Order: sequence, then C-alpha cells, then structure tokens
Amino acid sequence: MTRSLTLFLISLSALAQTQPLAQVKTLKITVLSTMLADSGFGEWGFAALVEVDGRKLLFDTGAAPDTVQRNLRELKLSLGDVPELILSHNHPDHNGGLATLREDAMKQNAKALARAYTATGIFYQRARNGTLEQRDRYLRSGGTFTELNAPREIYPGVWLTGPVPRQYPERNFVTNGRAGTVTLPDGKSMEDNVPEDQSLVINTAQGLVVLSGCGHSGIINTLTYAQQKIRNAPVHAAIGGFHLFQADDKTLAWTADKLREMKLANFVGAHCTGIEAVYKLRELTGLTRQTCNVGAVGSSFTLEGGIAAGKIAK
Repeated sequence: MTRSLTLFLISLSALAQTQPLAQVKTLKITVLSTMLADSGFGEWGFAALVEVDGRKLLFDTGAAPDTVQRNLRELKLSLGDVPELILSHNHPDHNGGLATLREDAMKQNAKALARAYTATGIFYQRARNGTLEQRDRYLRSGGTFTELNAPREIYPGVWLTGPVPRQYPERNFVTNGRAGTVTLPDGKSMEDNVPEDQSLVINTAQGLVVLSGCGHSGIINTLTYAQQKIRNAPVHAAIGGFHLFQADDKTLAWTADKLREMKLANFVGAHCTGIEAVYKLRELTGLTRQTCNVGAVGSSFTLEGGIAAGKIAK
C-alpha cells in the first residue's frame, strides 16, 4: 500500500469518527397497551406506537391477542403503514399480539409488521417463552426476525440497545423475590435475568428519549448503556415499563439519585413500573405532574409538547 493511499484511508476513518450523530426532529410515542385507560381497554401488558421523522414503528404488542387492535380502533390509529416492530423481551405480556397484529395489518399492506427486531436470548428455552409460542405463526405469515447482539441504528437517530450489560446490581427481573431459569444454547442453565431485554433509544437535540418494555436490565443500567454507546447526553424522557412496582424505598431513592444525575426531564411510568413507584420517583427527582405521570392507554409524548397524559393519569 502506498503512503498516499494509507494517509487517505486514515483521513476517511478520522472523518467517519467525527461525523455528528443523526438527531431526530419529530417524535410522537403513543401508549397502546398498559393497565390504565381513559378509553379503550387496559391489561397487564405493554405496547406503543412510535412515529419518528415520517417513519413508524410498533414497540411490543401487548398481552391479549386483540388488545392493541381494540385500542387502535378507539384511538383511530392503524398499523397498516408500520413496516417494522420491536420486541423488548420474551414475556407473553409483550408479544401476545405479535401474530394477530401481523395478520390483521397484512389485510391493508402485505409488508406491514413484516420485520421484528429482537435481541440475543429471546428464543432461549424457558418454562414459558411467549415469543416461541408466537414465532412459527409469525414466520408462516411471511414475517422475519432480525436478532441483535449489540446496539444498532435502525433509522437515522433511532437506535436499539440490543442486550444491556448489568453494570449495576439492579434485579428488575425478579417478581415476588424469585426469578425463573433459562437454558442456554450450550445446554447449561442459569438464573433468568432476561438477557435479551432491550430498549429503543432516540437521539434528539434535547437529549435521549428511551422507550422500555419492562426494563428488566434495570432502568439505570439501560440509560447508562445508552449514554455510553450512543450519546453521552441528558435523558430527555424515559417512557414505558421499568419493573419497579415491588421496589423498596431504598431502591427507589438510589434510582432517583441516578436519574437526577442523568438530568431526567420527563418520565412516563407504564405497565410494571408501578403507580406508587412513579409517584415516589416524581417526588425524589423533583419532577412535576406535567413531567412525570403514570402511563395510560392513549398517553403520548412529543418533543414539542412533552407528555399528554390523558384524564386518568394527570
């Protein structure tokens, strides 16, 4: 290789490293499945529609096969123009609508919900794996899975974390003091800490907006990883389920301290976050009723308007 060619390649590499990260200009996140509802139907599950710079994504699919469909009708929304979806992890309260929603959306557009993004570990063997129960039917419909083992930018400014390292000892995968068991591909078993848990991270001029299904990786582990791997920026909003409904006061106080350090500006705690946990975090972080709410079906968040909580969650 000549010296001039070597210098040219080094220059290209340096240029690539200094290119600014893409930032999203417009964003709306609408909750389609959670427990509270102004109108529509509540359930123990989670789903949200993401509209970002003219593109649409579905994040999780709810628990019952038809809950998201029914709530879409109530909210006058459709998934016919949504080509891709994200599954945050394997639990059935997040993927119960996968096959039904794909089959229904295909009636409008054969390409609707045709690709599902997952993370490594979602198909591991467990006592019950909701994604395995849905997988074959989704594949028969022509759907495909893209499995991630690292962060990936899927649209300009729109990232998936892939599996999140557990830097802090958050045990947000435990319910009633217990966790299940997962069998790894080599046949070994371990405590099921939901290794595939992933979140959506949207880079904006205001900071990072993070959408989580259950946050089994831990909300602080997830936000820390997003800041390390995507952009070291304040957390403009954290939205979704964060599995804090059984957290004690010491855990919530530690979590709030970390969220303040990250300059959290908006918080919508839906699904397994827990109502009391949301109120406690509001108090400890210094957020307000306008910037920290319990998530409800129909609740939304936009960059320009912040949280639109709906009547029941205000």
